[in-house]
Amino acid sequence: MSTKTKATTDMTFEDFKNEVLNDYKIATTSRECSLLGRREVLTGKAKFGIFGDGKEIPQLAWAKVFKNGDFRSGYYRDQTFMMAIDKLNIQQFFAGLYAHTSIEADPMSAGRQMGGHFGTHSLDDNGEWKNLTEQKNSSADISPTAGQMPRLLGLAQASKIYRNVDGIDTTKFSKEGNEIAWGTIGNASTSEGLFFETINAAGVLQVPMVISIWDDEYGISVHAKHQTTKENISEILKGLQRDKDNKGYEILKVNGWDYSALIDTYQQAEKIAREEHVPVMIHVVELTQPQGHSTSGSHERYKSKERLEWERQYDCIVQMRQWMISNNIATEDELDALDKTIKKQVRDGKKAAWNAYLEPILDEQSQAITLITSVAESSANKVFISKIINDLKDISEPGRKDILSAARKTLRYLVGETSTEKVALQNWINAYIETVQPKYSSHLYSESKKSVLNASEIEPTYSDDSELVDARLILRDNFDAIFNTYPEALIFGEDSGNIGDVNQGLEGLQEKYGELRVADAGIREATILGQGIGMAMRGLRPIAEIQYLDYILYALQIMSDDLATLQYRTKGKQKAPLIVRTRGHRLEGIWHSGSQLGGIINLVRGIHVLVPRNMTKAAGFYNTLLGCDEPALIIECLNGYRLKEKMPSNIGEFKTPIGVVETIKEGTDITLVSYGSTLRIVEQTAKELLEVGIDAEVIDIQSLLPFDINHDIVKSVAKTNRLMVIDEDVPGGASAYILNEIVNTQNAFQYLDSQPKTLAAQSHRPAYGTDGDYFSKPSAEDIFEAVYGVMHEVNPTDFPELR
Repeated sequence: MSTKTKATTDMTFEDFKNEVLNDYKIATTSRECSLLGRREVLTGKAKFGIFGDGKEIPQLAWAKVFKNGDFRSGYYRDQTFMMAIDKLNIQQFFAGLYAHTSIEADPMSAGRQMGGHFGTHSLDDNGEWKNLTEQKNSSADISPTAGQMPRLLGLAQASKIYRNVDGIDTTKFSKEGNEIAWGTIGNASTSEGLFFETINAAGVLQVPMVISIWDDEYGISVHAKHQTTKENISEILKGLQRDKDNKGYEILKVNGWDYSALIDTYQQAEKIAREEHVPVMIHVVELTQPQGHSTSGSHERYKSKERLEWERQYDCIVQMRQWMISNNIATEDELDALDKTIKKQVRDGKKAAWNAYLEPILDEQSQAITLITSVAESSANKVFISKIINDLKDISEPGRKDILSAARKTLRYLVGETSTEKVALQNWINAYIETVQPKYSSHLYSESKKSVLNASEIEPTYSDDSELVDARLILRDNFDAIFNTYPEALIFGEDSGNIGDVNQGLEGLQEKYGELRVADAGIREATILGQGIGMAMRGLRPIAEIQYLDYILYALQIMSDDLATLQYRTKGKQKAPLIVRTRGHRLEGIWHSGSQLGGIINLVRGIHVLVPRNMTKAAGFYNTLLGCDEPALIIECLNGYRLKEKMPSNIGEFKTPIGVVETIKEGTDITLVSYGSTLRIVEQTAKELLEVGIDAEVIDIQSLLPFDINHDIVKSVAKTNRLMVIDEDVPGGASAYILNEIVNTQNAFQYLDSQPKTLAAQSHRPAYGTDGDYFSKPSAEDIFEAVYGVMHEVNPTDFPELR
């Protein structure tokens, strides 16, 4: 049941009438889903509901001009649009509401997101790209308001790249860059910084982006007068309007209840964006929200009687209905009969979705009851187990939590008992968890053959005349090889283009590969990330450069909420293999000594976090990732660009393995674990420790996410029986994570003869200057004395107290 528009010159009145009636059916179906969906939440079958009622008619107009290959980046009110492009039906709508864990039943997210979050499948079952030019595409939604905006910019920029850069295989991704990226946002969310940052960036880049602003005058319960200057977003953005002398936006405004005007407006917007590659803003005003913001409250609490009456009169479906009757498209009786039919269809679809959701769980409930009943017969605690059985039987609509909880609690009454029935129950519980847990946990990372875990190491090679060079030159030459090998690769960021980045790792490459592939970007970290996400979702291989790790905090929300969760929230049906390049660790002062890894690694699970100790290792990570299909953050050492390294002879080909540690120095007394710039200090200190008879083993972590997949560190601890983690993050930051991985995940505790130690930076940010670094982050003397202190505890005779 999709909508479409024929050329008006070819359309008879009968064709026109049928099209309008079909649109009315879609709008009314969507509205009934919203109304019934709210009831399902209030009766407890669904946890929460947020619906698209009141926005139906403008979304029909939008769907008419949305072509194969186009992308949507919207928010959780766009259900009518998804129905109109045939990507969402009634049963799927309710499957999402019930959190059905089947990707076939809920193709949007397999129950991993609440209803209203929409996406299409860009990947096949093997994680390979489908032909995106042959389907209508929706990037997977996220809840944070305005969080969809940065990604929208990248989706639009991909069309510009495909139109203007030669040599890229566009077969599955673009037809001459003619695709539009369509965005939606609520009027209140235009107050967010991400909205303004994206709007400005799109105007600068001149990309085919159309943003629809659904304006119903409220944000949750807060009126527009508290949200927007002049209570009018298009009014205050008039300065972006293009003219004959200046590039900018085309800004359009239309009433959200005016069916014919909406169609004209969206046709105009499409023509401008698709043909001219100009961003367009459509301010859709006088919309309503019949059920209020969500199921968590009633809009009668904050809207006046006059406003509520106006909303009833100017409800977009009511207005469309009146327009249809007045133009002899349908009679009131005909529409009443149609409404009745649609109500039944929605009820039937809801029922089918609930039955499909509940049926396998009821079967699992029956299995559990049978097993628990069987074990109860031979148990001394039968009376207690019988209560568990009866409680489980009494749940007519159980969840998997109810079933597994009952089975696991039963085992508590079987401690000390032995029976075949108990073994059967134990085996069932273990098998149940093994089967069910992935329904909620799979695809945090790629599960395709292009996973980084399947990448093989290729070591750098050197000839007899390999020269020592500034390490930045290894990066530069490696990037040169990358851009020559991968036409779809590009890099962009602050100072990345004209001057070749602040550390000259891209020196001369813009001149060689052009301003679109090696590009400067404004000071706007969130949308730099967004550019990368959107372009990666459309088959390009972007490298988004954030100048310093400290500045990644501006983009951390986008990394955490969007990039890190993409594979997970689509159950492997979308991907964005973006590489985020930055530089950090020890330099000078609070804002240029970034080592805030503890916060980052706990906020970006789903993104690989790589911490190479030098530029050869960093270059190898770039080479590895370009053969894989996962996002990653690479943190180059700020103070390593001018240090000397040997130039490999296989530049562009060697690959650093991800998730694999490297032993830099073998030893027998204690295992020292570190990474990045601090590792060089640890290395030097290990040599000094030999002078006092302490033989330390030094291990470079290299990769924080994933961490030591081969469990090599525990093998070292088994040999040395002592462990120290040295890290320049604050105490309890990355060092706590690392220690937990080694001691608990790898079970190194069983080999320890001394308390495992961590040595981190001071709790404050680093002070400025060389002395500031010395007194803020671990120094060689700090490391020496900490290690010596451990050995003093072991053998105070051979290692008397230092101070």
